[in-house]
Amino acid sequence: DLHDSDRSSPLHPSHPAYVIYTSGSTGRPKGVVVPHRGLVNRLAWMQGEYGLGTQDRVLHKTPFGFDVSVWEFFWPLIEGATVVVAAPGGHADPGYLAEMIAREHITVTHFVPSMLQVFLREANAEQCASLRVVFCSGEALPTELSTQFRQLLGDRLHNLYGPTEASIDVTAWPTAHTTDGNTAGTTTGSVPIGRPVWNTRVYVLDAALQPCPPGVAGEL
Repeated sequence: DLHDSDRSSPLHPSHPAYVIYTSGSTGRPKGVVVPHRGLVNRLAWMQGEYGLGTQDRVLHKTPFGFDVSVWEFFWPLIEGATVVVAAPGGHADPGYLAEMIAREHITVTHFVPSMLQVFLREANAEQCASLRVVFCSGEALPTELSTQFRQLLGDRLHNLYGPTEASIDVTAWPTAHTTDGNTAGTTTGSVPIGRPVWNTRVYVLDAALQPCPPGVAGEL
């Protein structure tokens, strides 16, 4: 067994917490080294914004090859909440998820938008009233879908965005700011990805990697 005395140097927040691979959508998948500092910042932001308590029950259903799984088990464990683990393959079964959320009184969960769309069609979905926060990420979130969610389960849906190269997510947006018409003013298109999380900056750059002026489209 290794002990503290066996280490050749002190541990630092910049040291790796884990390695996770990109989806390969822009080419060959590559391993991303995520430091402890980035992970701790991400979890601290999530707690500051959404405040898990000992009464909360978080559904862990994302396969561990995807970084959403990291907050699904670390966030509730460091805050004294309960982790409820879905059955293997359960993340792909909307009927099972609706039944489990209702039965286990889940308060926090995550969906990719395509699965959320199927989930909302389940007869048991409206019985998931225990949910107080639902996160979406991984795909563009259609405004129409967020409106459907609001009509069924209220203002509980939050849109997150982040590339694998970052620490899980880098921006967030409460969909209540979109579906009420005061921000988006439309029922088509996608929900905004929002503003940066704590200690994070996002840049819109042109083809020469220079900052774009306000109102000019570019690459994030």
